[in-house]
Amino acid sequence: MSAKPLISIVDDDEWVRATTIDLLCSMGFAAQAFEQPNDFLNSGDIRRTSCLIADMRMPGMTGLELYSKLVESGHAIPTILITAFPDDRDRARARQSGVRCYLAKPFKDDELLECIRAALRSAEAN
Repeated sequence: MSAKPLISIVDDDEWVRATTIDLLCSMGFAAQAFEQPNDFLNSGDIRRTSCLIADMRMPGMTGLELYSKLVESGHAIPTILITAFPDDRDRARARQSGVRCYLAKPFKDDELLECIRAALRSAEAN
């Protein structure tokens, strides 16, 4: 029996963290949440994380900066950025950097789940 993929969520909004974990667990994923990017970076769970969901705008470090930091350290985790402030330039920069999806809040559960499935497929292909 294979282990459930671990999805890590980094968002400074407690409600987003809680509802996203509930959704992911109900779909059979293992999920954990972090309030700040550095909490995730210091968690020791980077290697176990199959997919990262990060808020684009957080104090101290954006979701895109978090993704870039992971890539620079050799941990290119398939990443989904979520934002309450969608911007075409940010979306383009994120996609050019290798981010898997860029979703505007509020997003539909189906949109997020399709992004996660695509991210997991891309991780398996590499």
